[in-house]
Amino acid sequence: MSTPSYSRRSKDELARRVAQDIHDGAYVNLGIGQPTLVANHVPADREVILHSENGILGMGPAPAAGDEDYDLINAGKQPVTLRPGGVFFHHADSFAMMRGGHLDICVLGAFQVSATGDLANWSTGEPGAIPAVGGAMDLAIGAKQTWVMMDLLTKQGASKVVERCSYPLTAIGCVKRIYSDLATLACTPQGLQLIDLVPGLSHAELERLVGLPIAAAA
Repeated sequence: MSTPSYSRRSKDELARRVAQDIHDGAYVNLGIGQPTLVANHVPADREVILHSENGILGMGPAPAAGDEDYDLINAGKQPVTLRPGGVFFHHADSFAMMRGGHLDICVLGAFQVSATGDLANWSTGEPGAIPAVGGAMDLAIGAKQTWVMMDLLTKQGASKVVERCSYPLTAIGCVKRIYSDLATLACTPQGLQLIDLVPGLSHAELERLVGLPIAAAA
């Protein structure tokens, strides 16, 4: 088997790629897992207000080693920091923000995303899986844009971007963009559209890996 001529984005490179597309002044929720890394890569000259569903607005990046305060955590129980002006509140108020359409973007992980933007990010049968949908349903429907951040392929080499999800759905047609370790894709009513590729990966090879047609970048 020939060695691929391309390199995958590392988790931090992927987080940086997501952060570069978040607009100034955006209110953003970062889901449990890989999406939390985005907080560490928001450009210093851009004001992005990070929200956590356990009741934080104005969340900052991860603390330096030794500076962790485990009374200040995100929804995934990871220690975080608070930016000047940041606030705490009851999680019921936090969910009201999510359900009320007050978030511009949410960034979630996923097991599968369909070409038209259906999201499946929970399962009771996957080892180590999130056993219930949790707040992801509220975020996926309530945010103005839902972005997914994930590896493009499973450990077995199957595409996580599929024609139709086989995992239980979190929400239908909610995902606008897929940020992966190999490519960035837009989900449209007509199917997938390419935004960018890692260097060395061709459009044709990406389509072979995904197993679906992908329209050229606009």
